[in-house]
Amino acid sequence: MRLDCFDEVKRLTSEMVAIPSINKEPGGESAVARYVGDYYMSLPYFQAHPDQVMVFQTKNDFVERHSTIAYVKGTKGNSNKTIILLGHIDTVGVDDFAQYRDYAFDTEHLPEVLKEHFDLPQHVIDDIDSGEFMFGRGALDMKSGVAGHMVIMKYFSEHPEELDGNLVQFAECDEEDNSKGVITGLDVLVDLKKKEGFEYIACINADYSTDYAPGDENRYIYYGSIGKLLPCFVAFGKEAHVGAAFSAFDPNLLIAEVTRNMSLNTDLCDIAQGEVAIPPISLKQMDTKGPYTVQTALVAFSYYNYFTHGLNPAQVLEKCKAIGVKSMDSVIEYLNTQWKRFCEISNVPCQPLPWKTRVYTWEEFYNELAEKHGKPFEDAIQAYKEKLQADDPTLDLRLYSLKVAEEAWKWHEDKSPALVIFFGSVYSARIEMTRKTEKECELLDAVEAAVEVVRPEAERQIKTRMFYPYISDSSFMAVCDELSSVDTLGANMPSWKTKYFHDVNKILEIDVPVVNIGTFGRDGHMLTERVDMKQTFRNVPNITFEAVSRLLK
Repeated sequence: MRLDCFDEVKRLTSEMVAIPSINKEPGGESAVARYVGDYYMSLPYFQAHPDQVMVFQTKNDFVERHSTIAYVKGTKGNSNKTIILLGHIDTVGVDDFAQYRDYAFDTEHLPEVLKEHFDLPQHVIDDIDSGEFMFGRGALDMKSGVAGHMVIMKYFSEHPEELDGNLVQFAECDEEDNSKGVITGLDVLVDLKKKEGFEYIACINADYSTDYAPGDENRYIYYGSIGKLLPCFVAFGKEAHVGAAFSAFDPNLLIAEVTRNMSLNTDLCDIAQGEVAIPPISLKQMDTKGPYTVQTALVAFSYYNYFTHGLNPAQVLEKCKAIGVKSMDSVIEYLNTQWKRFCEISNVPCQPLPWKTRVYTWEEFYNELAEKHGKPFEDAIQAYKEKLQADDPTLDLRLYSLKVAEEAWKWHEDKSPALVIFFGSVYSARIEMTRKTEKECELLDAVEAAVEVVRPEAERQIKTRMFYPYISDSSFMAVCDELSSVDTLGANMPSWKTKYFHDVNKILEIDVPVVNIGTFGRDGHMLTERVDMKQTFRNVPNITFEAVSRLLK
């Protein structure tokens, strides 16, 4: 059958967009979580089963915010098979709207405000004039996806006799930053598994997608999800007065060379199942010097987005260390060349500069210091980490890791230049679907059949790809890499188990194949963010509905 869902998904989307839920801004994420919970509690099924709606606060968070989980238990048979519908309720900020910030949440009036007060490309004007798009912060990414899941949940709450199994919707906060919503939600999902006997068989995310290339008219469903790591490089240099510049080892120069070798280097693209991940790109580059002086910098820092399809953390770390060695070799060669040239034109004797290539992973660096200084070092670093977190729990995770590395450097007696590499951010694990398990086969077959049902009225070609190309919290639903590679991740994260922890054992309690049947539109995270209403309010919920019906038939 076909869900007549367009109008209700549209209404729910507009009402949720009207509730600002910018990540980390107090109150907003909780307000949307309560909106979702209130929607369910207005339905007869959940009024009869109020314990099946849970609005819960994130754990170990410096912001008070909430997520919502609700579930319908099917009555058609005795199956414990359970599908998770996943979507996030937080958004990025609205500084790009300037003095028109309030209109970012007004789906009715925003299009005319954009046309009147902003210089828009013609294709955006065309989309406004078509009347086929809803504009607003979060309309695309991804409150419309959550709205679609809510309507599906409403239907099955009215028809539990059509489900031989159970359906869970998880509307999560904090997807746009450190994933505390899904990390806390894992506890709830594991508790439900024990309490209700749920057997999780699939996760269907509704995160957004857009044109794959300019002029692309297709709509996409993605199996699995791209992985994301954040390799960080901290360069410890040698200071000098600028009047004796060749006595210095400038860490900025080294980090600049790392960036040149890392950023958009297509040799680092990860390829799996015929699909190519975008190469790494620089996300930050800085030194730690304070007010102006004529002393050269001592420490510089950079980090890079690294997408993965098939590579595990250990393999990414190996590639990054090779880049580090290449970069430091190159900088030392460059410095010696320039020093030799300077001596020639200055007519002074020339001796080779003393610099040697020293590149460590965090694990190597830490272990070398622990071997030399023993328990006093280990205890001191652990105490520093705990105090740093207690004193400033809002400290950015990446800068927290940098501070820990700088503290460890104080214990190193050899202060000649060095480069230390570590992972500095939340681990978004790659999820690869290869039909290697029965669950994967069942999910893929159900989705492909659902697409065929909806295709005749979809108005656009619907295609499938093997990796969702943007970061999503689907990455917390399964473990595809060897557990030893996750151990390598932990051993190379200064924040591990103090400020951040990727609990593989908890994820293995869920461990389901994932698919993204998501919202479609354009310009996610931008001023002109907009969602294609026909695809997102009608086609997407119906594909998801058909897939759920087939999996729990």
